[in-house]
Amino acid sequence: MVNVNGRISHEHEAVISVFDHGFLYGEGIYETLRTYSGCLFRFDRHARRLRNSARMIELVVPFTDDELARHISETIAATKLSGKEAYVRVLVTRGVGELTYDLKAMVKPSWVIIVKALVEPPIHIYEHGCKVALVDIVRNHPGSVNPMIKSNNLMNQALAAQQAFEQGAFDGVMRNFRGELTECATSNLFIVRKDVVLTPPLECGVLPGITRELIFEVGRNVGIEVRERILRDHDLFNAEEAFLTSTTRELVPIVAVNQQPIGSGRPGAISCKLLKGFRDLARAR
Repeated sequence: MVNVNGRISHEHEAVISVFDHGFLYGEGIYETLRTYSGCLFRFDRHARRLRNSARMIELVVPFTDDELARHISETIAATKLSGKEAYVRVLVTRGVGELTYDLKAMVKPSWVIIVKALVEPPIHIYEHGCKVALVDIVRNHPGSVNPMIKSNNLMNQALAAQQAFEQGAFDGVMRNFRGELTECATSNLFIVRKDVVLTPPLECGVLPGITRELIFEVGRNVGIEVRERILRDHDLFNAEEAFLTSTTRELVPIVAVNQQPIGSGRPGAISCKLLKGFRDLARAR
């Protein structure tokens, strides 16, 4: 089911104007959430990030956090998931306006909530790990479209993911303009060196993932050190373990990059321990 500006309908009935600036110019932001046991997971953090993205593009969010939570709950209820977990995507755009970049041409923002049954990765991805590919697509320069903005304009990530898919990879690892590793096209990146978990700092051009943030907390809970560090290609190729994180996929072990095995070529003990710790945390709420 899809909720467009307060009107809930089936997906084939959901419409938005072709003059909406989210469609015309990609001017908008979004968040992807999921449920555990029917409850939205870390809604407050997603709402915080949504508002931060909005602030960075001078976009007015047309609802309070409580109103957004209610809209999502109503849309989930209308979807009738029959006990299945929900995938939720919230989008906010500049709204309908003239063919101009002038902010004064937009009367009010548009918003859309998409809800469907969550499709989780197959179990074998967690048991056997995935392959990633280093891609040529460079992550957005912070001085252009800042990666801190969770923007509806996903051309940068789409091109990176498509290049990775062409190589048979699960996701694509992107570098920044300095050649430093940033993140995957659809997830955050971590490696393990000498029993320490490392991930690129936000300053490298990284979206502040909610699951990424929680991995630091899970690490403290299970006694594993997690810290930020600038990483380059050789760090990934020589890692003992690696994994990626996202809201809908939790933590997925990486066992190969560009056909070269990572560590033993199987999910490592630290990755598995963090995955268990994350799931314990998620399902405890």
